Formats: sequence, structure tokens, C-alpha cells
Amino acid sequence: MDKEAIRRALLRIAHEIVEKHKGVEALCLIGIRTRGVILAERLQKNIKEIEGCDLPVGILDITLYRDDLTMVSTQPVVGETHIDFDLTDKKIILIDDVLFTGRTIRSALDALIDFGRPSEIQLAVLIDRGHRELPIRADYVGKNIPTSLQQNVQVILQETDHKDDEVIVAQEKKES
Repeated sequence: MDKEAIRRALLRIAHEIVEKHKGVEALCLIGIRTRGVILAERLQKNIKEIEGCDLPVGILDITLYRDDLTMVSTQPVVGETHIDFDLTDKKIILIDDVLFTGRTIRSALDALIDFGRPSEIQLAVLIDRGHRELPIRADYVGKNIPTSLQQNVQVILQETDHKDDEVIVAQEKKES
């Protein structure tokens, strides 16, 4: 996906969210750090253009909720979680860049519940690449990209990578 394809996918997702919820009442967007936050902010902007109002946007860091924390690092880098609104009885749209095994989303659900009891949690992702290990699916998908387990999907966004937006699917190099 190039910059324009990403823009169109996010605009479509914004329209789908508004249509499914018949507006934006009680909706909140929460992005999973790092790229999910950027996508949440872009969706907020798109929804404002459609509905004329700003939705609250939260930032969720799931580092300490990961089930592979001890395998990732002995000194994990924990980013800021910033949710300055009450989640109770809200309709949460959880946003991430790539949906793969489902383990990141499971961690995010655990983390969200520590902040309150929303009435509903839905998932929006830019890319769904398959290979689920848990029974998790996205409610809103920018693009389904079938991949092999040996491939890597990388989402590059201007805000974090200082390059034009794009999605790259690459074959991982095998170590010999």
C-alpha cells in the first residue's frame, strides 16, 4: 500500500465506524502505541470531517501486559499510557497497525479493562495478515494481506519513520 491507499483505507474505516454506530455518541478511539496511536489520530481527523466533532483519543502501552515479556527483553521499555477520559459505558474502537497472531490485541484488552468497563470494544486495523493464534478478529480492516509465516509486514508512517507512508511485505532472511 502506498500513501494514497493508506489514506483511502482510513477514510473508509472512518465512514464504516460512523455508519455502524449511527453517529459518534459515546465513541472513543484508543491507539496501541506506537503506530496505532498515529492511525487513531488520523481516524479522529477523518471522523471530525464526516461528523463535525472531535472524538476522545487515548494512547495505550501494552508492554507490561505482553505474554512474551520475559522473552523480549530483561529491561522492557515502557511507554506512556494516556487515557484521560472515563471508559465506563463507552464504545471503544481499539486501533493497531497490523493484526497477526492476536496476542497484542489480547494484551490490549487486558490493559483496557484496568481503566474501566466499556460497554463495547471493537478493533480497527490497517492490515490483517492472518495467522491468528487466538480467537480475535478485526471489526474494521483497511486491507487483508495474506502472508506466509516467513514474511514480515512493516507499516511505515511519516510521523514515526520520517518517510512517505507505505506498507511493505518482505521475505524474512533465513539465518544459515
